[in-house]
Amino acid sequence: MTRFLGLTWDHPRGREALQAAPFADLSWDVHSLEGFESSPIDELAERYDLIVLDHPHLGDALAVDCLRPLDELFSPAELAGFAADAVGPSFASYTVDGHTWALPLDAATQVSARRPDLLADAPVSWTDALALDVPIAPSLAGPHAFLSLCSIAVSLGGDLGDEFFERSVAVEALEILAEFASRAPAATHGLNPIGLLELMSSTDELTYVPLVYGYVTYSPRVAFGAPPAGERLGSTIGGTGIAVTRRSEPSPELLDHLRWLLSAESQSGFIPQHSGQPSARSAWTDAAVDKAAGSFYSQTLETIEQSWVRPRFPGYIPFQSTASQIIRDGITDPATIDLLASTYREARS
Repeated sequence: MTRFLGLTWDHPRGREALQAAPFADLSWDVHSLEGFESSPIDELAERYDLIVLDHPHLGDALAVDCLRPLDELFSPAELAGFAADAVGPSFASYTVDGHTWALPLDAATQVSARRPDLLADAPVSWTDALALDVPIAPSLAGPHAFLSLCSIAVSLGGDLGDEFFERSVAVEALEILAEFASRAPAATHGLNPIGLLELMSSTDELTYVPLVYGYVTYSPRVAFGAPPAGERLGSTIGGTGIAVTRRSEPSPELLDHLRWLLSAESQSGFIPQHSGQPSARSAWTDAAVDKAAGSFYSQTLETIEQSWVRPRFPGYIPFQSTASQIIRDGITDPATIDLLASTYREARS
């Protein structure tokens, strides 16, 4: 019997369900959240049969042809079924050039996070959020500075086109982000989303984060909900998909296992029972699943349904990292937007 090796990310939400799943011919390695967000996909595809990835990796993956299109492995009816039950754009984000390149296992987007015992209600607008008199911090570590800027800009009516966001919208978004950053407690500096939520759930040093990727594992100690809105809700979808690499020759049993992971039974049962965060809308709207998660799903469903999909061009992942560093280095300078725009145009070309 062929043995298969997969790679996922090292958090209970990323590993527990996959490692506990009943398929003896598949084992899983893990890497850090930072590795998941930034590792070169072609190098990983040389070593693994399955890779849990985020949709912006597809540009680099397709440029080097290291993934198998899943329409070669699953029928059109099966893929249509997965798509029909996917929450928000979680399935569509893995579709490029008419092919599906990963199956959405886990769905997440940026939402607000607060300690409900310290802040009874989440603010509904950026003005309300900036007026809060509680410990507050944005998510700026790793690629999240750029992702936070994008979500604020989208909420203000912006659109990331070929040239970048409209300058006036991007400058306003940067000003909002800078105000949050100026008020961030020292203990939050350099923390990724997991670190922020760990701090919020275990201490009273952080009460509110306006935009951070939702993690059901911290509910209900942390209450998740819609982020502040401008003209609309702005949120950048994340989550994970399972991709099959070119090096793999998946057996019928392995494909059946992937079908099972995306089945309504697993998405509403096995996965949430093993710290996972399902991608199926049927799980997000399941009353029992939501109750067990402290209303995490019902409180964030509208946000993920409206969430924004990042570009998927070759070179986007290193651009995202560079752009975030540019923001951290010049968060109070409007000229930062001009540098971001020129860097974005260079990356696209």
